[in-house]
This record gives sequence, C-alpha cells and structure tokens, in this order.
Amino acid sequence: MDLFALEDREKSDDLGNAPLAERMRPHKLDEFCGQKHLLGKNRPLRRLIESNRLPSMIFWGPPGSGKTSLALLIAKLVNAQFIAKSAVTAGIKDVKQIAERAKMVWKAHQRRTILFLDEIHRFNKAQQDAFLPYVERGTITLIGATTENPSFEVIGPLLSRSRVFVFNPLETDDLLEILRQSIADDRGIKNLHPKVSDKVLKFIIQIAAGDARRALNLLDTAVQVTEPDKDGNRTVTMEIAEAVLERKFLLYDKAGEEHYNLISAFIKSMRGSDADAAVYWLMRMIDAGEDPLFLARRMLILAAEDIGLADPHALTIANAAKDAAHFLGYPECTFHLAETAIYLSLAPKSNAVLKAIQAARKDIEQTQAEPVPLHLRNAPTSLMKTLGYGKEYQYPHSYKDAVADQVYRPKGITGKVYYKPSDRGFEAKLRERLKLMREQKRKIRGAKEKFK
Repeated sequence: MDLFALEDREKSDDLGNAPLAERMRPHKLDEFCGQKHLLGKNRPLRRLIESNRLPSMIFWGPPGSGKTSLALLIAKLVNAQFIAKSAVTAGIKDVKQIAERAKMVWKAHQRRTILFLDEIHRFNKAQQDAFLPYVERGTITLIGATTENPSFEVIGPLLSRSRVFVFNPLETDDLLEILRQSIADDRGIKNLHPKVSDKVLKFIIQIAAGDARRALNLLDTAVQVTEPDKDGNRTVTMEIAEAVLERKFLLYDKAGEEHYNLISAFIKSMRGSDADAAVYWLMRMIDAGEDPLFLARRMLILAAEDIGLADPHALTIANAAKDAAHFLGYPECTFHLAETAIYLSLAPKSNAVLKAIQAARKDIEQTQAEPVPLHLRNAPTSLMKTLGYGKEYQYPHSYKDAVADQVYRPKGITGKVYYKPSDRGFEAKLRERLKLMREQKRKIRGAKEKFK
C-alpha cells in the first residue's frame, strides 16, 4: 500500500485480481469470524470500537487469525486514515513521515490516522522508541501485529501505552464459515460455481493448520484447477484436493515462541513418562525442520537432570542419539531420536542429582570458602611435606571394602548431605549402598573412640 494513501483497501475498486483471502476481508463486525472473546457482544474490544475510543493496541496471535483484517475493519468503522507497514521494511524515517502526514490529515480533515505495523516484534528498541512520542500525544493510533509474545518482543514503555489483545487460533467451525462465505459471496468464487463438500473443506482446513488466509487460498487453488462440467459447475473431490494441495504447514518458527512452546511440551512429556505425547511433539518438530542436534541436546540434558542415576543407561543412550544425529542426519536419525525419546519417557525418574547440585551451590554461596584440609592436598615438594600436606591421608584401598572413616570436606560443611537418592530404579541400589557405607564408617569411628 502507498505510504500516504488516504483510501484504504476497502475503498479500492480494483480487488478483482487480488487473492481470495484479500477479497473476503470482512466489511462489518458481524461478518468477522472467530475471536468472539474479543468481538462478541459487550466484549472489551468490540465496546472500544463501537464507542470510538481506540487506544494503541498490540494484536498477538498466530498467522491467519484475523489480525490484519480486524485492523482494516477498525479503520473503516471509525473513518480513520489507514496506513499499513511491515517492520521488515520500515524504519525510523518512515515513522516520522507517517507522523507528519497524520498531523496534516488531522488538521485538514479532523481525521485520525491508524498505523498498522505488521511483525512489530522485528523492530529493534530504537525503532520502537521512535513511536513513543506520537503514541503518547495521540498523533497516531498504533496497531501492532505480532506472532511473538509481546512481553519479550515489545519494549516496556510502548507496551504500557498499548492494550494487548490475544488472538486465538481459529476453530474448525470458524474456518468452515469463512470458506462457505467465500463460496457463496460475489466477492469470492461464486462465479466459478464451485461444489465443495464439508469433507473436502475440513481437509483444506486441516492442511491450512488454522490459518484462514492459507485456507482461502488453498480453496481457491482447488476450485481453479477443477474442470467445469457441462453445466459449468466445478465439483472439487477429495482426489482433486489431495492431488493439488501441498502438505500440511506446521506453525513453527525456530527463533520464536512456538519453538520454545513445542520443545517445552516435548521435555515435559518425557519427564511425565508419556511416551506417546513425547513422540507426537518430537515428530511435530522434526517435520517442521528442527535441527536434530538441538533435539538430541535437549534429551541429553533430560537424561542427566530428570532421570539421573535412577537409570545410568539413559545418559549413554541419549549420547548415542546425539552421535547418530551428527553422523547420519535426517531422515535416518529420526529413528534414533524417537527410540531415545521413548526410552527416556519410560525410564525411572529422579532429580536427586539436581537437588544435590542446588544444595551444594547454596552452601558455597552462604559459607566461607574454607581451604582444602591439609591431608587432602598433594605434596610434590619437600616444603609441602614439611607443612603437613598429605599428612594422615588414609588410602581407601588399604582398608576393608576400600572404605575409610576420613574427612573429605571443610569443617563448615561437616555433616551436610547433598545427594539423597530416590527409591526408584538403580538409585534404590545406590541408596542401599550409601546406607551400608555410612554404617561402616560409623563402626570404624566407634572402634577408634574405643581404643583412644
């Protein structure tokens, strides 16, 4: 769109060649499908629009959920100048030019300016700072759209001056309504006389993965390639749909929030011992093109952190999966990753090692850094021997079962217990072993006291 166009897309009479998704943008709030939590009767955003009291806003939601369509509709309903820019191509100079134009339009026509900034998360801090004075003074009403969590991607001052509205993924019923409208509407594909069953429409919706724009354009493609019959009707069958439509698009941005959402679900499924869920999330990421080494690294971490010594083999298996991912790559390493995910899911769980690390760190932070006891120090020089380095060190192999009652820590943490093994898996054996060793040391200590 022209940066300074006073007409928005709805006022243009040249939409005939536009994609179906563009032609089918709603003209009224009641035509808008989905986001009922925002636009239903007496809901917050609808009330703001109908009362013409619009703050600057951030629309946060997945692709194709209606962010751009709603921004256009709002501008039309409040009779505002609508300027659309993408953060990918816009800069601070553009912001200043838009603000100057907004002042001129307000002075000449008493007409506000809505600046719709798509992918606002791609603006850096300095670029976002440039908006602040114009947003504060009301020179422009900013509507920023983002697929990323604005808490992390939008600077605090701009976020505090804007209302954040969360867009949900569109439901199947919403998408069915949108597709049916496009079939029956003169703006859509009515003139092509399409005949499309709900079964085919639901297949298109599944392929589109909740993205209305994508669903509309896929429907348009399927209808366009279908040959009309003798009556001019185009009947889109499942065979046609499956033949012409590309494979399912998985919402996934390896640098964005969905990346972290999926890996979080994957880790939590393995930690929660749900092998089926772990395989599902793993395949979602693999099919979306995730780096296999990233997946292997995360499993290697879980093997140590959440399984630990309850199953020492878990770490070996996870490391083998890492080597396979590095050596083989896709698609062969998919088997190694899936097998490891299943093994880790079903392995006994223990975070005793994690707790030991945390407890030891806490003591390190809260106690004085005491010197290493002399008997634990090496004495490679005669001076060190004279100073007592290594004196009275008890070589464990000289004692029964290689256990000596020897102090191995500074006085400040004597008696502290960091590692407390669980009673699950191999750790149950380690727990018993620790109990026996402590009892043996107590007996040795008691014998020493007896002969003093």
